[in-house]
Amino acid sequence: MRLKELAAALDLQVRTGGDKLASEVRGGYASDLMSDVMAGAEAGDVWVTLQTHQNIVAVAAMKELAGIILIGGREPETETVRKAEARQVPILVSRLPAFELVGRLYQLGIRGRAAHAAGA
Repeated sequence: MRLKELAAALDLQVRTGGDKLASEVRGGYASDLMSDVMAGAEAGDVWVTLQTHQNIVAVAAMKELAGIILIGGREPETETVRKAEARQVPILVSRLPAFELVGRLYQLGIRGRAAHAAGA
């Protein structure tokens, strides 16, 4: 599924990376710990987090993630937006809480790392 399709299906608001919405989303990862995302997320994953600071951009770019979804209507900080635009990292915003958003991602066929390994 493409990031653009996820954005439409989940009513996500695009804050950065509008030109990267054709990216294929290969999986999902939900965490608020940078070290956890660095250790566990895979290239092509969409990352669900409540973090809004600029370090999320560095992690997403390093891991080659499809994009970042901020939950609960949180908005990225100004410097985060600048860095995301420079690094071409899509940031989208959802009004949903994390639990509900992840459930909806799952319903749309987006699976986590363990599900990929198990062939689900």
